[in-house]
Amino acid sequence: MSKPDRGHIEIARRGLMLVISSPSGAGKSTIARNILEKDQKMSLSVSVTTRKRRPSEIEGVHYKFVSHKEFERLRDSDALLEWAEVHGNFYGTPREEAEIALSEGRDMLFDIDWQGAQQLQEKMSADVVSIFILPPTMEELQSRLNRRAEDSAEVIATRLANARAEISHWLEYDYVVVNDDLDRAFSAVKSIVEAERLRRDRRHGLFDFVSELIA
Repeated sequence: MSKPDRGHIEIARRGLMLVISSPSGAGKSTIARNILEKDQKMSLSVSVTTRKRRPSEIEGVHYKFVSHKEFERLRDSDALLEWAEVHGNFYGTPREEAEIALSEGRDMLFDIDWQGAQQLQEKMSADVVSIFILPPTMEELQSRLNRRAEDSAEVIATRLANARAEISHWLEYDYVVVNDDLDRAFSAVKSIVEAERLRRDRRHGLFDFVSELIA
């Protein structure tokens, strides 16, 4: 006789901040997109930026578009967890939205580089789970950039040079995944997320659950 199904037991936990970084062409964006599509517990962190909104972008979905003056106010009042200047535009992660999400047990995905990851680690290290995606070889990375057919040979050469500098920061991450096969790399990232969600120190609801269990 089969045992009765009592349903899945949900134990309250604090959300996590999933940081995925990689050099251009290593597969970070594809893996991040797959996670957001297939994991209902994960949402993308929406950055604030001083960049002008493109016609295809939606306010509050792709970015929150602010003036330089407003960005400086947020930065100087410590309202940003991390920020960076890219091509003359500023980007940052609002602190309040992230802290609310984590306290409610919601996970946030951060598609940022090693500099942003360093800032998050400095401010909220207990909440950060960082993964660095490596290409199998530099030759394969160059081949992937060429297959995109989006950049000139000069731009690709610059991206490859930048990739070597970015890869040198792999030791700063909790996990490293070699993307020699996209399905296998995605499966590895999913396993990391599931394991991190089960960490004892992240699941504050265990105190009440265990107390009731042994009462």
